[in-house]
Order: sequence, then C-alpha cells, then structure tokens
Amino acid sequence: MAIIETEAALHEAHRDNHTHRDVNGGWLRPAVFGAMDGLVSNLALMTGVAGGSVSQQTVVLSGLAGLAAGAFSMAAGEYTSVASQRELVEAELDVERRELRRHPKDEEAELAALYEARGVEPRLAREVARQLSKDPEQALENHAREELGIDPGDLPSPTVAAVSSFGSFALGALLPVLPYLLGASSLWPAVLLALLGLFLCGAVVAKVTARTWWYSGLRQLALGGAAAGVTYALGSLFGTAVG
Repeated sequence: MAIIETEAALHEAHRDNHTHRDVNGGWLRPAVFGAMDGLVSNLALMTGVAGGSVSQQTVVLSGLAGLAAGAFSMAAGEYTSVASQRELVEAELDVERRELRRHPKDEEAELAALYEARGVEPRLAREVARQLSKDPEQALENHAREELGIDPGDLPSPTVAAVSSFGSFALGALLPVLPYLLGASSLWPAVLLALLGLFLCGAVVAKVTARTWWYSGLRQLALGGAAAGVTYALGSLFGTAVG
C-alpha cells in the first residue's frame, strides 16, 4: 500500500513539474532577431562611418538614422510577413471548412486514415475519427493540426510581431549610440557597450532556448565584433580613397 501511494505521489509531482515553454508565440522570434539585428547593424554602421575619419556629430547622426530607419523597416517587414502567412493559413482553413461541409464522410475517413498511418488500430482509428467529427469546429481543428500542422486558435499576430520587432530593434540599436549621447568623444565606449550587449543578449536567449549561456553569448559577441571590424576596415579604406 505504501509503495502504491509513493508511486502515485511521484506521478503527481512529475505531472505538476512537466511544463513546456511557449514555442508558438508570435513575439519571441521578432524580438530576439530585432535586438540582435539592431545591435549588429547599427554598431557596424557606426564603426564603418567612424572608419572614414568623419566628425563625431556625423557618427552620432548616422547611428540615430540607422536606429529609426531600421526599427521602422523591421516592424513593416515583420507585419507584412506574419500577416501574409496568417492570410495563407486562413485561406487553407477556408478550403478545409468547405470540404468538411460538402464531404463530411470523406473527411472523416481521411482523418481515420491519418491515425491509422500513425499506428492506431483501424477500428479504433475510425471510431476516434467519428467522435472527433461530430462538432464541425472541433473537426476543423483536428484536420488543421493533422494535415496542416497548425492550431487555428493560436495563429501569430502581425501586430504583436511588428511591435516586438520595432521595440527590440530600437533598444538594440540604441546601445552603440548611448555613450555618445552621454558625452563620450570616441568610438571605443560605444563598441564596448554594444559588444557587452551582444554577449548579454546571447546569454538571455540561451535561457529561453536551454542552450549553454556562455556559448550563445560568445557566439553573438564574435559575430557582432567581426561585423564591426569588417565595416570599420571598409570605412577606413573608402575614406582614404575618397579623401
């Protein structure tokens, strides 16, 4: 009796602790991509301009222009991309909805066949498909998940994606500009702050994706540093050639 109670308690504890991250939300990808892109692109832009031996005012103006242009561009691109994807999904759902209305038996048989293909005993697969097909909306949801691999009730929001992308890009792009706005007179404080931001962003992303924090942080640091170094060299080359 004690063994049974112990096993039941362990099962209950496992069930309570077995949780998953939200992998379908429309905010994570644009937020992460926006912050990284803002940091890398604006840092590269500013180092490239600074490499041309221009004035401090020109570097700051370039950074602010890059922040504004990049944030609006990212937001518009994310909104258009997610909206187009959502419209495509909704069009496919309309097709499936019409088929369920016109040929309910054929769709029920198709659902049963899908379950059979996954190893369910044929008789049980037909019974499960019959019960799941009683409610039209429930049937649509099941067909969408099985055939299209989507959840009709959890489609990404274009607005959420656009706002997340705009805010995260602007925040990332602000870091290289911030030292200048606070009184810095050289490029190095901006570079160091931006590289620190890249490392921290990588480490935070690792917490979300369960990767090693130091590896993810160093990877972003290396990529951002390489981009800044290359653009600075190109800016110096072009500045010398133009001058």
